[in-house]
Amino acid sequence: MKLTMPAEWETHERTWMAWPPGNYLLGESNSEAEAARTSWAAVANAVIKYEPVTVLATTDQLEIARAYLHPSIEIIEADLDDAWMRDSGPTFVKDESGNLVAVNWIFNGWGAQDWAAWEKDSLVASFVGELSGASVSDSFLINEGGGIHVNGAGVVLLTETVQLGEGRNKHLSRQEVETEIHAKLGTNKAIWVKRGLTRDYDGYGTRGHIDIVACFASENVILYHDQQDPSHPDYEVSKEVKATLEAAGDFEVIGIPAPKVLRDEQDFVDYSYINHYIVNGAVILCSFDDPNDSVAKQILEKVYPGREIVLVDAREIFARGGGIHCITQQQPA
Repeated sequence: MKLTMPAEWETHERTWMAWPPGNYLLGESNSEAEAARTSWAAVANAVIKYEPVTVLATTDQLEIARAYLHPSIEIIEADLDDAWMRDSGPTFVKDESGNLVAVNWIFNGWGAQDWAAWEKDSLVASFVGELSGASVSDSFLINEGGGIHVNGAGVVLLTETVQLGEGRNKHLSRQEVETEIHAKLGTNKAIWVKRGLTRDYDGYGTRGHIDIVACFASENVILYHDQQDPSHPDYEVSKEVKATLEAAGDFEVIGIPAPKVLRDEQDFVDYSYINHYIVNGAVILCSFDDPNDSVAKQILEKVYPGREIVLVDAREIFARGGGIHCITQQQPA
């Protein structure tokens, strides 16, 4: 069966999300819980203006979710460990007849990290696949949706510290990983970035997901996170990523300047405009109450002509380990 993953800018049937369950995402105070719920809801409520949204929620969070979410958002009861739907959810592809297929990667808490729980989340991809009416295609690869990005024309972006890294597929060769990725996504060329952003290796990180580092904006355009301040450790990462992308082939490579803010209470931030989500007719863009919010918006208006660029404050999502792209998953039409 030949499978192909449509690019994110192709028409969506709907967006899938998950509501924060009662874990670290809600923090240890009412104000922290409120911040998480408000942020997740802001993304869902922005997306629903452009396409249908379905949100999974645990039994004890159903009524709470209803209070925050737009009434036209569908809420479905589910068992969850976490709320990063990009990673625990399926990667939707199509077969040669155009039928929807849900790729079920092995999800193991971003490389079996000691803070993560994944017994329930490892079942989410097949659950969502069945709900969507797709056939489910199981993969032997430990992988997450935030670890891949495709241009819909045969090319996929990957990170060495993710697909080949500790706790995931270290027992496999690069060729074995590529072969399975290509089989499931319909790609034939992989561009490997060496590493992700620095903060992504601390605390609640993914160890290098591509979707805060670089992404396709069209078949031939790649955007990358451009940290322009030499005092930030991602200054060197950005240079390395840019060089890798420029050497990868005939692509236009465009830097999106990182936010001016360099640190939060913990450490250097990995705030990134790359972690935006393309929906029908719009782009939901992370904002950080930062001077570069407007710069990123202007660049995205050029690379996504005809789409409205909608800013949503993503600082509370990033504080918990991800961004807007990380909590959404598209189901192609």
